[in-house]
Amino acid sequence: MSHSIAEQQVRVRSAIADYVSLSKPGIVGLTLVAALTGIYFGNHGVMPHWHLIGWTFLTLGLATAGSCMLNNHYDRDIDQLMKRTSNRALAAGAVSANRVLYVSLILTVGSLALMAWAVNPLTAVVTGVGVVGYVGVYTMWMKRRTPWANQFGGIAGAVPPMVGYAAVTNELGAAAWILFAIMVVWQQPHALSLALKYRGDYARAKVPVIPVACGVYATKLRILLYTIALIPVAMTPWYFDIAGSIYLAASVILSAIFLFMAVRFYRSERDCDMRVFAYSIVYLILLFGTMVIDSI
Repeated sequence: MSHSIAEQQVRVRSAIADYVSLSKPGIVGLTLVAALTGIYFGNHGVMPHWHLIGWTFLTLGLATAGSCMLNNHYDRDIDQLMKRTSNRALAAGAVSANRVLYVSLILTVGSLALMAWAVNPLTAVVTGVGVVGYVGVYTMWMKRRTPWANQFGGIAGAVPPMVGYAAVTNELGAAAWILFAIMVVWQQPHALSLALKYRGDYARAKVPVIPVACGVYATKLRILLYTIALIPVAMTPWYFDIAGSIYLAASVILSAIFLFMAVRFYRSERDCDMRVFAYSIVYLILLFGTMVIDSI
């Protein structure tokens, strides 16, 4: 009897771990960091009451998790063809596709309804736009049809700061759009550097990402050009007096390092450089973190 109970506990823990992995905790975490920046600047450099942050984080986190699970559900067929994703719970058949679909819909729809009630309706609408953009437009429509899917995916993925800003202001001011613009441009070298790493996987799955459709050189050039474009965009918070000189100095230094890495990669014979991808994550966290610190 105790042996049977122990086996059930193992199965439950395994199932929970599978569902958590399908929700992509890393993406959820980065989404909340970006939203926190929007919350902070929406409240004029002061953190609002903890309950507002708590409700925003809870509902946005659940909506993001649900969206990622919907993405995994729809892409489970091509995930089976890619080495990087073949071990995902849905692709490997470890969990029921129907159950994942039900759970993801409950998480997504339920979190949006809860957000509209506990935070405000505008925040729920902005989050809903991000969900529809990511799941409906990017995943279900563009990803398998055009190499420009990542460009639109970058727009959908840049919504979190606007969610945070709307949560405390019930509007979308200049700061929200500036943070949105930074994330739109940032996501291009970030996503393209990862696509280069797994271009073979994408080719096998017949997903026409830019490295597959346009080649390695064209992708490296785009990474460089987007990194160059990011420099002035990253300076706009200082230009519009949202952040001060400390942020300006940090953005210049961080962007210069990013540019150095992009130039080095572009001039190299390497087909991919995951250091660019890894630094892009560090870049965004430090950039937004410095923005907050500078306005304290």
